[in-house]
Amino acid sequence: MSEQGWHDFLAAEGIEDWVVLHGGATAVFRVGSLREAVRLADALAGTPGIGGCGVMLTLGDASLTVRLTRDLWKLEKRHIGLARAVSEVARACGAVSDRASVQEVQLAIAAKQDAIDVGFWRAVLGYLPASDDNAIDPLGHGSTVWMQELDDNKTLQHAMHIDVSVAHQRVAARLEAALAAGGRIVDESHAPSHWTLSDRAGNRVCICAWPDGFGKMRHDGE
Repeated sequence: MSEQGWHDFLAAEGIEDWVVLHGGATAVFRVGSLREAVRLADALAGTPGIGGCGVMLTLGDASLTVRLTRDLWKLEKRHIGLARAVSEVARACGAVSDRASVQEVQLAIAAKQDAIDVGFWRAVLGYLPASDDNAIDPLGHGSTVWMQELDDNKTLQHAMHIDVSVAHQRVAARLEAALAAGGRIVDESHAPSHWTLSDRAGNRVCICAWPDGFGKMRHDGE
């Protein structure tokens, strides 16, 4: 498990339908009805390599969401071919990619190293591990919880915050909407990777373009 998998995925050709967020590579395909979504899911079930590898399909009245992994760090080279195959089947079924609607919400729980308690959060939520520092909803409906280790010299403040990951093309619009709704930016030192905002009470949320915008950010910095 390393960074190489998601780096390779982002650099690959033919994955324009896919957004790489903290939970891995995800695509949303728009269809005309729930029945069409079911038909598309059935067609995808026959795609070579899709069975038994942790792919998650979520049906809606007019969409089908496909997540190749439940964790960014579990993306491998084989997922590139699988993503291309899924997109090909979707196009053949008349589905339209909606990259802009892909998003992921995570709850980050901050603690010093000796107080990190991911086991408690897995137990109380009925969640499962995807990696050593997180807990995931086995049904794929709830937000992922991950443990943020704080430096021993850092004061513990805002022990919980929300991470909202979106496609890098959507970050500006999401920031604008949040600010128009009364939010304020409290830290933009990591932009364009992510921005930290707060509501009027001081509760914090990060809007993240990483890692989906990694290739674009690297190119802009060269």
